[in-house]
Amino acid sequence: QVQLVESGGGSVQAGGSLRLACAASDLPYRYCIAWFRQAPGKGREGVARIDSGAGRPLYADSVKGRFTISQDNAQNIVYLQINSLKPEDTAMYYCAATSRTFGGCSLSYPDFDYWGQGTQVTVSS
Repeated sequence: QVQLVESGGGSVQAGGSLRLACAASDLPYRYCIAWFRQAPGKGREGVARIDSGAGRPLYADSVKGRFTISQDNAQNIVYLQINSLKPEDTAMYYCAATSRTFGGCSLSYPDFDYWGQGTQVTVSS
């Protein structure tokens, strides 16, 4: 059973940066890991994902240029670097994984089977 544990959230001022971490265990041979976020009263939005089968990371248009997803393969940790934070980035951020990689992985939350507990990011203006 895949397990995901997020960390790194916090309260920051606009313009600041944060690096979120997702520690993954028991990953299958082929997988995708993505970061999602959910603000109060809003739906869950996929912001970035990596595919263990190589290829470029995928980003939501809303975060391109500010968010960077990367992976430390040796430790099975996936990072989300968030720069130039904006108040609208305030949300609970979740890490998710799936082994359903045929045809590539999307940023759609129903496509992901395993979820972490989330880490809160709060950005003040």
